[in-house]
Amino acid sequence: MSFGLYALGYLIVIIAVCYIAHLMHVPQAWIFGIGLLLAGLGIVTGVQTTRQKDPS
Repeated sequence: MSFGLYALGYLIVIIAVCYIAHLMHVPQAWIFGIGLLLAGLGIVTGVQTTRQKDPS
């Protein structure tokens, strides 16, 4: 559940950044690239943050 909340929060950040870039007249290819980069970063950090430690 915590990964879902983390992903939802990151999705809101991605939408906001892409919208602001659109308002700044950034080319659409760059907006797509920024969104893709942030999505990958969000997945990696979300998994690292919410991952359960393996038993030793």
